[in-house]
Amino acid sequence: MFPVLHQEVHGKPLIYFDNAATTQKPIAVIESLKNYYETDNSNIHRGAHALADRATRYFEETRESVRDFLGARESAEVIFTKGTTEGINLVAKTFGRKFIQKGDEIIISTMEHHSNIVPWQMLCEENGANLKVIPITDSGELIWDEFEKLLSHKTKLVSIVHASNALGTINPVKKIIEASHRFGAKVLLDGAQSTSHLDIDVVDLDCDFLVCSAHKLYGPTGLGILYGKREILEEMPPFLGGGEMIKEVSFEKTTYNEIPFKFEAGTPNIGDVIAFNPALDFIKSLGKPAIRAHEDSLLNYANSLLEGVKGFIPVGTTKEKVSVLSFNIAQMHPFDVGQMLDARGIAVRTGHHCTQPLMKRFGLEGTVRASFAVYNTKSEIETFAEAVARIASFKNK
Repeated sequence: MFPVLHQEVHGKPLIYFDNAATTQKPIAVIESLKNYYETDNSNIHRGAHALADRATRYFEETRESVRDFLGARESAEVIFTKGTTEGINLVAKTFGRKFIQKGDEIIISTMEHHSNIVPWQMLCEENGANLKVIPITDSGELIWDEFEKLLSHKTKLVSIVHASNALGTINPVKKIIEASHRFGAKVLLDGAQSTSHLDIDVVDLDCDFLVCSAHKLYGPTGLGILYGKREILEEMPPFLGGGEMIKEVSFEKTTYNEIPFKFEAGTPNIGDVIAFNPALDFIKSLGKPAIRAHEDSLLNYANSLLEGVKGFIPVGTTKEKVSVLSFNIAQMHPFDVGQMLDARGIAVRTGHHCTQPLMKRFGLEGTVRASFAVYNTKSEIETFAEAVARIASFKNK
């Protein structure tokens, strides 16, 4: 079902534990992309011919599937972007510029990915707003009392990661949203890591925005989703100017299109949007509860095998986690550990994981990160744990 997994690396069967960076693609996704370019390749929304009609229909069917996947009220609240990063930047450049002014405050957390830090820093430098940061505990949890102290009527936006890519921590986002709304603040959820593991219902959560990436959901790269409440999206100015996002253009004045098209200037990533639909079907066929149960069992098994290994140092030990295992080995650099694992055919991620402020909080250069998905197995966990134990024994005899 996942063609890339059936190969050897350095003479060893590939064990792919880099799923937090990107998931592998089911054959149905690959075939859908191939089929689009072989049979349906056309621009969308304006063509009067059969290919354009088919491509448009398939493209909008994916939008409806995303609406259902996120629990949004209507497909117009689903905007296609290049990825999570572009989705956050879109909100910063539109909502942020219009509704956040000098002296206003934006709240993020210590565990944010750079993509949920830098756009807000840029906005604050531009308009004189202030960026506030929620501290975390040594186990990797938000300190709730400190968050409550940061909230005030100056708070215009809370932009928070749902599940940490570096630690796996699942944040109490519904509670965060409720507290933020009491002060009139809007809330953006970075769902890049959570959407593949956890049930998501944006109406139940009552978030104002949610962003995620298709390539972490068994779909193609170069495609992301921005969900926003209709009433907020309608008040936001366009992000980019050009074709598709307009109703009428003259040299004197341009009127803008309705949502979601107001935020989708130019020719979109048609083939990858269409190929994302079978990825969503794949997740739906398994069911999020079954996916999480399997991944949790892998994480728990890995922890049980590694907890007694001398020199093994876990990073991020909160109980509420997605299937991310970050660790270091005493007296060894994470990159060296990663290379030794790669020599055994085991793919992991090493470094700061685009969370340099988080690493600074822990006094680390980086970590080794193993992250698990539906296609991983307990036998792979056993091979991985044995390899980690052997590597650790080199320096920790």
